[in-house]
Amino acid sequence: MAYCVKEGAEEVDEWFDKLPYVKQKVTKLHFFFHDRFAGKHNITAVRVAHGPDTDKSPTSFGLVFIMDGPLTERMNPTSKELGRAQGLYAFSGQHELSLLMSFNLVFTTGEFNGSTLTVLGRNPAVLHREMPIVGGSGVFRMARGVASAKLRSFNMTTGNALIEYNVVVMHY
Repeated sequence: MAYCVKEGAEEVDEWFDKLPYVKQKVTKLHFFFHDRFAGKHNITAVRVAHGPDTDKSPTSFGLVFIMDGPLTERMNPTSKELGRAQGLYAFSGQHELSLLMSFNLVFTTGEFNGSTLTVLGRNPAVLHREMPIVGGSGVFRMARGVASAKLRSFNMTTGNALIEYNVVVMHY
């Protein structure tokens, strides 16, 4: 479980007052995201909406999922869980398979426990892709950076996927 940031409004104001004197940091992260649509256990993404013609669309245009999937240290789903990817994605391309991603990387262990990174951007269906980091909380307050994603495995029958992430983020 992620613990919330324990700072109140006064502490945040003090943090901003010190900001001009603080050196920017760069943090690199590596983990695996397990996205499971099917199976009897541990489903991590559920369909919540669709357009009137989504089922006829070759790109699933209009289909929306909510997700809450594990971020693990290694490819194995039973390896150490570092956090969760929580948010939504929508199939947004009418002529090519592309998604709009809006999710938080919620860290639940270690030095980043309770901190988040926010990803918001286009996710085309290609082997390598990158999405912007547009913010964060806790250790990653005022973060910006890039989340590089690589599809490691995909099951055409179930839709289950394993995605490797390399994240580079600047923060204070």
